Amino acid sequence: MVVMDHMRMDVAVGDGQSDLFYRRGRVKGIHAIIPRIGASATSYGALIIRHFIHHGVYSVLSAESLLQARNKFSCLQILAHHGLPIPKTIISAAGLSGKDIYDVLGGPPYIIKLLESTHGNGVLKANSVPNAAALLGQFLQANKQIIIQEYIKESKGEDIRVLVVGGKVVAAMRRVASAGEFRSNLHRGGVGFKVELTEREVEVSLQAAKVMGLQVAGVDILRSKRGPLLLEVNASPGLEGIEGVTRVDVADKIFEFLEREIK
Repeated sequence: MVVMDHMRMDVAVGDGQSDLFYRRGRVKGIHAIIPRIGASATSYGALIIRHFIHHGVYSVLSAESLLQARNKFSCLQILAHHGLPIPKTIISAAGLSGKDIYDVLGGPPYIIKLLESTHGNGVLKANSVPNAAALLGQFLQANKQIIIQEYIKESKGEDIRVLVVGGKVVAAMRRVASAGEFRSNLHRGGVGFKVELTEREVEVSLQAAKVMGLQVAGVDILRSKRGPLLLEVNASPGLEGIEGVTRVDVADKIFEFLEREIK
């Protein structure tokens, strides 16, 4: 196994060929890759993944799946198209009135997210209709695209992170927000606990990973009165938190899957 930083790679194309360089040396002899792409490097990471795949190298993540999953609304759009349950969500490029928001999502509060936020950063709660409309206008004025989502009150600041590898659920944890916080991310002070999933939660998690084209996925679920609702599907999920909570070696599960696929 070789660990390489994709942000230290260079690609050259032309004359019917393409080459990949790492620290100025040509990359050769790679049979498969496990991409771990940070949010700030999504576009360049996708470019590197695409190069490897074009050269016949097996990847557990395609460039297209990374790009689709990283854009929160694109992800929800695909999930909704396949009939999977999601919270009611709006994206707007022109701005909406408070009445428009109320008519679609119902009463406040609302959750407002930047399209490519991670670890709970860029996620706000609007406690009134005028507040939501004003925040939407401010973000659009700053050329930032956001989504507005209904707030699932009964979830009470909790969600579930499910790790799917090769079409199987390998680990799951319940994340609980810290006092006074609505975001349950561990990076925001949330606490993780082991959790038993219902059959429906397993089903929607596996379907979500499948329709997003992801062999390794972190699926986030809210428990609601309507059943499990899919919040997002992560193409490059963190492992440290869920491995610590569940004591499952998720990385090893990924290696086992990769070895089977190569064979």
